[in-house]
Amino acid sequence: QVQLVESGGGLVQAGGSLRLSCAASGLSGRTFSSYVMGWFRQAPGKERELVAAISRSGDSIYYADSVKGRFTISRDNAKNTVYLQINSLKPEDTAVYYCAATRSMVLITLINLYDYWGQGTQVTVSS
Repeated sequence: QVQLVESGGGLVQAGGSLRLSCAASGLSGRTFSSYVMGWFRQAPGKERELVAAISRSGDSIYYADSVKGRFTISRDNAKNTVYLQINSLKPEDTAVYYCAATRSMVLITLINLYDYWGQGTQVTVSS
């Protein structure tokens, strides 16, 4: 069973930065590089949304329009870890951030197609 553990969240002032990490284990006999990875967030009272996704090799990346230019997703397949660098944080970025993995061969953006989820890490941005 694939396990994903996020870390790096916290309370930060607007304009600040955070780096979220998501470590994968128990990869069900597959390598980390065989999973497309995504970062999602869910704010109170709102639906969970995809903010960034990265292909298995890292050569294809998706960003939601709301985070383009501020968020950077990356992965280190040797460390079984995916990262989300968040800069120029805004109060509206406040949410629980989740990483997720899918066995899809291509980068996908549909939340229902992600197979495994972490427990989430809280990001709170004060104004």
